[in-house]
Amino acid sequence: MYPDLVQRFMTYVKKETRSDPTSSTVPTTTSQTDFAKDLVVELTNLGLRDVQLNVKNGFVTATLPSTTSYKVPTIGFIAHIDTADFNAVNIQPQIHPNYDGKELVLHSDLDIKLKPTDFPNLKNYIGETLITTDGTTLLGADDKAGIAEIVTAIDYFIQNPEIEHGMIKVAFGPDEEIGRGADLFDVVNFGADFAYTIDSGTVGRLEYETFNAAEAKIVIKGKSVHPGVAKNTLINALKIALEFDAALPQNEVPERTAGYEGFYLLNNLSGDVEDAQLTYIIRDHDQQKFSERKQFFENLVDRMNLDLGYEAISLVLKDQYYNMGEIIQKKPEIIQLAIEAMKNIGIKAIVEPFRGGTDGSKISYLGLPCPNLFTGGENFHGRYEFISVESMEKATATIIEISQLNVTKNKNSQL
Repeated sequence: MYPDLVQRFMTYVKKETRSDPTSSTVPTTTSQTDFAKDLVVELTNLGLRDVQLNVKNGFVTATLPSTTSYKVPTIGFIAHIDTADFNAVNIQPQIHPNYDGKELVLHSDLDIKLKPTDFPNLKNYIGETLITTDGTTLLGADDKAGIAEIVTAIDYFIQNPEIEHGMIKVAFGPDEEIGRGADLFDVVNFGADFAYTIDSGTVGRLEYETFNAAEAKIVIKGKSVHPGVAKNTLINALKIALEFDAALPQNEVPERTAGYEGFYLLNNLSGDVEDAQLTYIIRDHDQQKFSERKQFFENLVDRMNLDLGYEAISLVLKDQYYNMGEIIQKKPEIIQLAIEAMKNIGIKAIVEPFRGGTDGSKISYLGLPCPNLFTGGENFHGRYEFISVESMEKATATIIEISQLNVTKNKNSQL
């Protein structure tokens, strides 16, 4: 259906573009900048306007001019350049035509297999063409598939200038996987009325409700003395850390929650008797419950310090992003546009709360409503990641149909 889609995707994923949470640069890795520069060349060669790499925020942006005489809103399509923190060096994508529903050998020498017994979702792709890794790296469909689908949709419009569409803006940015990518996004100069991130999973997914998110960093100061003379003197920072975690609601963790239920996740624990550090992420869809969860942390720190008799525990809370549903619910027409577009091409929309966040979370709060649409990928962030060619084609077709339907609906209102 789209002759350059697969090759475009295969070219993208072979370029290593992991982000680095320890870096303070923008982007956090030079490999992302290198890939962004490649995109600038590609978009320029396709014939897009205003193609540029913003050195302040790492985003590549470009414009596809309108082909309609009617006044229609400007739509943006956004995807991220970086991949997750899993081996992404020397990615070797493999194509498996006409998948038969059985296990796939990814790497015979290392005996790495993609098995339906481990991943029942494979059964949904019988008869389709799958793209996998060789089992030693991630694939990078999150979010190289999103980029490939957007660029392919834009290329389709360029190759078919008789098809009506309004002005379309595209943006490809860095550091989404470490939660920084959209912090510096320039909404004003981007110039869209609304946008979609192309960054979700299976076909049909449409997400406009995300978590409210915060990070909690806890530092514990103990007292280390020789254990032979430790009675009534030693204070073990690691033991205090364990007590802190045990005081949290033990059922309010990711592995025991679903849907709209929030959680606390102990993401890191390190230290020794003298010093210990804990890092948590705090999540909830409901803004009030989110505030209560953060207050619970503050109260627990105060109570434990009181019991210990000194300021042993310090806490730093930092909000990361907010539920974009608070913004997007005020613009329900952009959700309906995506649902109707999918219906027009035979896709049933799957509208569910997203148990995470996207660049769209931050971008929405910067003033640009930005729900999240599917790429078609599965098993993101690991060696068993895969995507089907047919799913990528459906994502591309959805972008195209949204753009065309945007004209149709607005033209009808002006006639």
